Amino acid sequence: MHVIAIPALADNYIWLLHDGQGSALAVDPGEAGPVESALAERGLRLRAILLTHHHPDHIDGATALHERHRAPVYAPQDERIEVATRRVSDGDELNLDAPAARFRVIAVPGHTTSHVAYASEGVLLCGDTLFSLGCGRLFEGTPAQMLASLDRLAALPGDTLLCCGHEYTAANARFARTVEPDNGALAAREQDVARLRAAGQPSLPTPLAGELAANPFLRVDSPAVIDWCRRQDAANDRVARFAALRAAKDAFR
Repeated sequence: MHVIAIPALADNYIWLLHDGQGSALAVDPGEAGPVESALAERGLRLRAILLTHHHPDHIDGATALHERHRAPVYAPQDERIEVATRRVSDGDELNLDAPAARFRVIAVPGHTTSHVAYASEGVLLCGDTLFSLGCGRLFEGTPAQMLASLDRLAALPGDTLLCCGHEYTAANARFARTVEPDNGALAAREQDVARLRAAGQPSLPTPLAGELAANPFLRVDSPAVIDWCRRQDAANDRVARFAALRAAKDAFR
């Protein structure tokens, strides 16, 4: 399966997965135009649309794409996503004929209460739950919910490619450095991101193993993060540490 990050809006990525034989699926199309251009450029037919959550910058292009291509729209159990043609829930398995793909649906509440991720062999499509070197804001969920969601994603194989919804990596790295200034994996990732962005390339996808080594939100049990949390008077338990990290990131400039 070929995985393509399509830039959209201010800093979104729409993910296009195709089989090299003419069939493709789109994930979180916040607008239709970039998807249509990518399909035409590669001679692809859109066969399915996957949505992770209800925010407009992830779904606003889905209706036009569905109407033009008659592609089914898979979406979580959330009536705010009116374009859905099939609702999915935690533990569901999607088996697509074209492009041939199998996805496991993982409920990941936190950013929103109904957020889901789609995991297949080697690819994680996680919307705004997990970012490279960061995680999503808690617009609807609780710190405990988000931490549990991140734990589920962190348990996937390390070579799984993280495909998230925004190009936030460089900004996330600046915050992560304040938490773990001596983390060598973080420093290497930040340098690589700077090189990619200077060349006009996306910082994604990226292996999950690298996130486990450098993303503070996946490292609430590491000694360096615990030390940072202790200085914030928030080292007592995992949820408190995560909440302290998220609050600090929200205020970070």
